[in-house]
Amino acid sequence: MTLKPPALDPTTMPPRTTSGYPEEFRARVLPREKRALGDALGLTRFGVNLTTLFPGKESSMRHFHTREDELVFVLEGEVVLRTDEGEQVLTAGMCAGFPAGTTNGHQLVNRSEHPARYLEIGNRDPSDTSGYPDVDLASHKHADGGWRFTRRDGSSY
Repeated sequence: MTLKPPALDPTTMPPRTTSGYPEEFRARVLPREKRALGDALGLTRFGVNLTTLFPGKESSMRHFHTREDELVFVLEGEVVLRTDEGEQVLTAGMCAGFPAGTTNGHQLVNRSEHPARYLEIGNRDPSDTSGYPDVDLASHKHADGGWRFTRRDGSSY
């Protein structure tokens, strides 16, 4: 059965399998698959990604957002959530939320032997920046919604 808008079957969308991170960080997150459900459905005020994280990979560098709230909801498998409080396992049906402006960095790591799938949901603030407490990295949004990465001192990679 073919769905018509506003419905969507995420499996019909080609996944994004790239990363905007500087080269030295890409191997930590790739391969991974992100399907931009919010974009495909024409949502402009918040974004939703259906992400598949493969065994041994990280969702991102541990980070926080200055102006965007973020929520992750685990659909399948398990991931390890890393924050300032330490590590905890999230399994299917569990979620975690990260308020804007909180400098407690977060990251998901797949230490299992199976892929994990989760939703990433966040508002789309064009003036958002991100901090990375564990690595020499900073980012801010481009006008097109993409991210520009620099070192913490603002110098280029």
